[in-house]
Amino acid sequence: MPITVHVDTHTHTVLSGHAWSTLRENAVGAAKRGLTGLCLTEHGHAMPGAGPFFLTTAQKMLPPEVAGIRVFYGVEANIIDMAGTIDIEDRMLFNSEWNVASMHEICCAVGNETQNTEAYLKVLDHPAIDMLGHIDDWKTPNDFETVIKAARDRGRLIEINNNSLLIRKGSYERVSDVIRLCNKLDARVAISSDAHFDDMVGSVQPAIDLMAKLAFPEELVVNRSLRTFEAYLKERNARVNGAKDTFLGNRRSERRLAKLKERGEMLPHSLPDE
Repeated sequence: MPITVHVDTHTHTVLSGHAWSTLRENAVGAAKRGLTGLCLTEHGHAMPGAGPFFLTTAQKMLPPEVAGIRVFYGVEANIIDMAGTIDIEDRMLFNSEWNVASMHEICCAVGNETQNTEAYLKVLDHPAIDMLGHIDDWKTPNDFETVIKAARDRGRLIEINNNSLLIRKGSYERVSDVIRLCNKLDARVAISSDAHFDDMVGSVQPAIDLMAKLAFPEELVVNRSLRTFEAYLKERNARVNGAKDTFLGNRRSERRLAKLKERGEMLPHSLPDE
């Protein structure tokens, strides 16, 4: 069967600071193109002009459907250093239904291939990150096979970003390499528009055509229907809910230890009880 996309997993509104449409305009655009869902993935606040740090809390005021389209609320977190730090607080990420993490040179001093690869692997340690965005970008070189294997093994997705084929230099071959490796490694993907204007929402035909040319199997495309996307979210929610308390507790302990060490109040190995 030909590959289809019914949920666009990467879209932006004016709240991202450099996009041009509202959520309602994006939803209407999605309906015109026959979609049944879209993910609202606003940029994290390290991106110039982006929304506030409490973005995911503010999203709680929005309805689950807009213009007949199921909207899944979340963020595109920016990777801001080679330690894999992202610009969205942990508790805010756990508020979301869907989270993408991406590297943008405007938000990060991008490293070499080894450093970028390690950064992506560190990001995958966070249980609330669901997909790595546009790893094909030539400005953020990385070891595709290592990153894709790690995402697969941790139940995460690799994005096939249609925008890369339109605007990112040299991306046809790089996106092709990502598609081939995801096929070879049985790694699941989502095909996304990375829309910054309502006419772009759900517009992913170049990516679909390339995947068809490379004989990519439809069953590895998680967003081929609303049903298959929601099935992934059920799996995702089990992962996130199972890890949330332990993860947040460990992060609180790490931050407390760092503060105490800064003040010279304890030895590195002697963490007091919470």
